[in-house]
Amino acid sequence: MMNEKIYRKVAHLYGEEQAQAITTDILALVEKWRGKAPQYPQWVDETTSYLITYGDSFQREGEVTLQTMKHFADKYLKGAISNIHILPMFPYTSDDGFSVVDYRQVDPNLGDWKELNALADNFDLMYDCVINHISQSSDWFQRFLAGDEAYQDYFVVSDPALDYSSVTRPRALPLLTPFTKASGDVAHVWTTFSDDQIDINFKSPKVLLESIDILLMYAANGGRSIRLDAIGFIWKVLNTTCIHLPEAHEIIKLWRIVMDEVMPGSLLITETNVPHKENISYFGNGDEAHMVYQFPLPPLTLHAFMSENSSVLTQWAKGLTEEAMASLAEGRKTTYFNFLASHDGIGVRPTEGILSDEDRMMMCEQVQRKGGRVNFKNNSDGTQSPYELNINYLSAITEPEDDADTKAKKFLAAQSILLSFIGVPAIYYHSFLGSENDIAGMESSGINRRINREKFDIDSLETELALPGSLRQQVYGEMIRLLELRQQHKAFSPASAQKVLELGNGLFGLVRGEGEAAVTLVVNLSSQPQATASLAGFDLVSQQSLEAGFALQPYQFVWLTQQ
Repeated sequence: MMNEKIYRKVAHLYGEEQAQAITTDILALVEKWRGKAPQYPQWVDETTSYLITYGDSFQREGEVTLQTMKHFADKYLKGAISNIHILPMFPYTSDDGFSVVDYRQVDPNLGDWKELNALADNFDLMYDCVINHISQSSDWFQRFLAGDEAYQDYFVVSDPALDYSSVTRPRALPLLTPFTKASGDVAHVWTTFSDDQIDINFKSPKVLLESIDILLMYAANGGRSIRLDAIGFIWKVLNTTCIHLPEAHEIIKLWRIVMDEVMPGSLLITETNVPHKENISYFGNGDEAHMVYQFPLPPLTLHAFMSENSSVLTQWAKGLTEEAMASLAEGRKTTYFNFLASHDGIGVRPTEGILSDEDRMMMCEQVQRKGGRVNFKNNSDGTQSPYELNINYLSAITEPEDDADTKAKKFLAAQSILLSFIGVPAIYYHSFLGSENDIAGMESSGINRRINREKFDIDSLETELALPGSLRQQVYGEMIRLLELRQQHKAFSPASAQKVLELGNGLFGLVRGEGEAAVTLVVNLSSQPQATASLAGFDLVSQQSLEAGFALQPYQFVWLTQQ
């Protein structure tokens, strides 16, 4: 059965003539890795949560950073966080890890596979597969430039005289980059993201086989979850957008077949920073990604707090809830990878068709006022539009003049939405630790995204976390408590129902689960007290019983039960 499924996908992608030979090679990889998977849980539940971090986010002189991370994770995360997402941990040349030199080697500054397997003793891990592009310093690309025949079809060479106006451009940089080969010939090579991120040619069956071997290797080495970075761009056809093409979806479905067979319990998570309907297309019919990044949630939550108005967030959440309930009813093993902050900025494109241009401009102006930056993308008509807001999420939610207590209260109110929403929550390490803008890091590097990528000296961090009343201590302590509370209630499982409430512009509310086991989130996202009409119950957060019509103070939130 699996063999036939693989054959059909391969034939669709590469034609009947090559299908049998490619299928045979894939089955050889299946046998190579079969039986080497750890015993992963079969699915996710209310105990599932992710910390998103770099492999060198926590540092101590004299030890590799993955050892330092294990110290931090075992001491500060165990029991509250179940999964750790380690952003690209491979040798790289730019973009803070996203221009990979070697997919199969761990950056020696971080450690090696043995450190990752040690970290996996207490946590499931999530690895990045940055397979749309590779560093120009990689062995693959250097062999291409040297004229090695085996690598001539690994990359996309194209004529610069052709029309590329229909191609989706995520960055305001040239699409093609000229490189001089050893022969003296100039090859104009496809570079979607930068001249150091060379797009890989999935029209080559050899590239497909490389990708399958890499995915299976990751899963066999503790990578239960695998993030498919920029995956919408992997198939190129001229005179199209070159994003979300049917072949890209078919490749992910092929990977899913192989992973489900060889590494049961492993999870493929697609990263496509695009409008919502395009994003959720990667669920397929329950046969593609296990999870998709919930890209509208960060900007819509931020908009709600900036405007003190939940109406747009509420209406979007109602539509998404209908989709989620339909998927649950069909028994699909899919859900949302929810987050508010990440190593990248806050995406603006996912708000297309949801927020007005005026709303987006308001957010851009607020972010810049608070010390952040705005990145733009090129449009096909020659104009530019906002693509990403570069700012620390706590700094975006709060005001610079707020005291530590107020900042913590506002920020945790936003996090309550993340922890309640259907799907699984993923928390960026700077959010977990109550960080603010790293203006110095951004300005010294000239890279806008560095505003939210500061590295920690572990000893200094531990001192800050132990300081009573500090912003770090307040945010970290409450995040741990909320995560531990969440684990105790099946209402927060991705398999539990969700209903969005309409409580007025100053409040956002939803019900997770049903009957006596249900938990109701109500959060005041405004600077004024808000009455809650007829709601009542026992609040898990404050451990108090609340009578009907209780008022929420500014930025207060509750998890109500009927116990």
